[in-house]
Amino acid sequence: MKARIVLALIAVALATAGCGSPSTSPPPVAVAPVDAKPSGAREITTMPVPGNAKCVDPEASLRPDPLPAPGAMPPGSTMATIHGRGQLIVGVDQDSFPFGFRDSTTGQLEGFDIDLAREIARAIFGPGKAANGAVDPDHIELKVINPTQRESVLQSGEVDLVVRTYSITCEREDKVAFSATYFYANQKILVMKGSGIDSAAALSGKRVCSAFGTTSLSRLFALDPRPTLFGAATWTDCLVMLQQGQVDAISTDDAVLAGLRKQDQENLEIVGDSMGIEPYGVGVMLQNKDLARFVNGVLARMRADGTWERLYDHWLTDLGPSPGPPAPRYKDGP
Repeated sequence: MKARIVLALIAVALATAGCGSPSTSPPPVAVAPVDAKPSGAREITTMPVPGNAKCVDPEASLRPDPLPAPGAMPPGSTMATIHGRGQLIVGVDQDSFPFGFRDSTTGQLEGFDIDLAREIARAIFGPGKAANGAVDPDHIELKVINPTQRESVLQSGEVDLVVRTYSITCEREDKVAFSATYFYANQKILVMKGSGIDSAAALSGKRVCSAFGTTSLSRLFALDPRPTLFGAATWTDCLVMLQQGQVDAISTDDAVLAGLRKQDQENLEIVGDSMGIEPYGVGVMLQNKDLARFVNGVLARMRADGTWERLYDHWLTDLGPSPGPPAPRYKDGP
């Protein structure tokens, strides 16, 4: 009992002392601002590997065979294997509007490249239970990959095709087979309005972002004097860095830049003349020549029956009037 009384008296004394003490503010804390770049973003100081000097025409592809009827793939063919599995597996993008992106309202992958992949699946399996004659969604698996994974997922057999704004180059033809070109893009520059950057020459002394594993980096390295280059895992990461002032510009295909600009049209603009042409093709495992011919057959049908134009009108009108589908070039002539 005495112990409790003593403790109570001590508590009262401390409280009284506290009331009489002058109030003091906590010491100020100084925190230096952090330049928080997206995960993995870094400066690039090594020149990209040059292309294969023996390559004469990287856009020359394998001439297509006549297309078999859906569901009747030639026995022993790569297409028959895919049909037996029940799914075409395609590597795609999810942040390159309007070619491959995830719709924020539905969560579904959409875009020009996505619809192209579905056309190839429909040629193998035929139309299914989906609306408007589209391929049964159970017959295609869309696997999201980043630019640096495009060759590796084909070489490992993880996917059957890559349809992901995939530029045809001599260096890449050492690793994968490409379809004929299905779209031509032009490398340009995306900047904040009022930046003063209006051409490739104006990038001197500036910070420029591009995605790892893309052909855009080679042209930026070739500029003299060369700008400071930063690589990022995705184009969305580059966009964040531009909006936060961590880089001064993004440079890649105008088709990709148009999608980035659409996310912030009030502040962004695409500038400059073309720094080079980027031909897009469908990537196929190097050994699967029959599948490359089959894809070329699908592309030929899309050019002939108006499907290519329909997809352009649906997805790509922000790039301007349709130029028409690219004419194919084949290894044994036109």
